[in-house]
Amino acid sequence: TARVMVNRLWTLCFGDGLVRTPNDFGLQGEAPTNAALLDFLAVRFRDGDAQTKPWDVKALLKLIVTSETFQQSSRFTPELLSRDPDNRLLARGPRFRLPAEVIRDQALALSGLLVPKIGGPSVKPPQPAGLWEAVSYNGEARYLADKGDAAHRRGLYTFWKRQSPPPDMLTLDGPTREVCTVRRPRTNTPLQALLLLNDENYLEAARALAERVIAEGGQDDEKRLQWLFRTVLSRKPDAKEFSMLTAALTKQRDLYQNDPKAAENAIQVGESLPKNVAAPAETAAWTLIANLVLNLDETVTRN
Repeated sequence: TARVMVNRLWTLCFGDGLVRTPNDFGLQGEAPTNAALLDFLAVRFRDGDAQTKPWDVKALLKLIVTSETFQQSSRFTPELLSRDPDNRLLARGPRFRLPAEVIRDQALALSGLLVPKIGGPSVKPPQPAGLWEAVSYNGEARYLADKGDAAHRRGLYTFWKRQSPPPDMLTLDGPTREVCTVRRPRTNTPLQALLLLNDENYLEAARALAERVIAEGGQDDEKRLQWLFRTVLSRKPDAKEFSMLTAALTKQRDLYQNDPKAAENAIQVGESLPKNVAAPAETAAWTLIANLVLNLDETVTRN
């Protein structure tokens, strides 16, 4: 039991387990890439130590994520690639796309909209209309999105209808929950980028993040772009990125200044109300830039 649980938590942190067949821990499965490490962590998890209790999941996760192995860079050299092409020996840090729930929670957290409340009934965030009606027997089952804080709860609490699972979760490889899924697949499709650019949940998060940029990022575009990048990606933009973002911001600002109605429509998305209604063109322009940064591969990937 301890080995299986350790392997699943290792998979959560590294993308792959020490045993790469988590659905088969028997003789027909793969051998551990580091059997001694798996044994050490399993015994530590089962028995605890002077500071931790037995079966303490948080303590085990803390031990893993504070290790040098987890914190090393995911960049690789030709030498590392030749020695460890599949990164089975963890010669470099793991790199994989985040799970569907984490991507949405991350966007809400960056925007300041995430409600950290723990526990309670399931919630129904916004989703495209008509999905429940299409699969119901009598056409009367309707999806009514929740209002207020319930719309911004963590993905863990999203209501799940097995005939019609949340479309954003499915698009990002969430399981249908009709059968047990030990390991989720990871795909990379254009539909995922379209989701992050156009879904109401992510547009609302982008608008709220844009309002944070305007309020907290400084008084000029350069400082605001630097703040946005540091907040989302924990680094500063390079010269090429800064140039591209500046050009995109100028283009969007001109567009919305010439079309005030489009600017108002762009910021009136989601359950939360825009704060800076006096300058809709500026908020709308920064919303598009924030949306762009939230859609970057680097944003949704564990590097």
